[in-house]
Amino acid sequence: MIYRFKATIASLKNFIRVYEVKSSQTLYDLHEHIQNDLGYAPDQMIEFRTLNKKGKRQHEYGLFDMGDGSIDTVSMKMLHQHDELTLLYVFDIRNDRALRLDFMEEDEEIPRKVYPLTSQEKGAAPDQFSSRITDDDDELSLSATDDFEDGIEEEDKEGS
Repeated sequence: MIYRFKATIASLKNFIRVYEVKSSQTLYDLHEHIQNDLGYAPDQMIEFRTLNKKGKRQHEYGLFDMGDGSIDTVSMKMLHQHDELTLLYVFDIRNDRALRLDFMEEDEEIPRKVYPLTSQEKGAAPDQFSSRITDDDDELSLSATDDFEDGIEEEDKEGS
């Protein structure tokens, strides 16, 4: 079984990724894939935060156990079983910048495909260390607490 997640940053309407990861893989596997996909330095601290349906933080998983577990011991299946389907991948701890990963669907694994993988992408990756980025020539500040839905609704209206 694979899980499909849509990765976005609300303040970047031109950035979208769709990641597929096997249920048996860990957050560490997903972390390594995201770092490679976005071209981020591997020597930086990161963490995954899970959110409940109301957007409140449930758990934090880091490279080292911060009380809820470390990313190399938490499987995607375990998160799914505990209904932890929205993740924040905090790639810049100092500035609290993150990708939001929303569970889309589960699907059958395709034999001989290597997971995790990026199945769709749109837009350039944000710089890992800058708290200011450019999207459509407008400077925007990133925040892990940006409202995800507002950015998608605005994009849908513009496209209509």
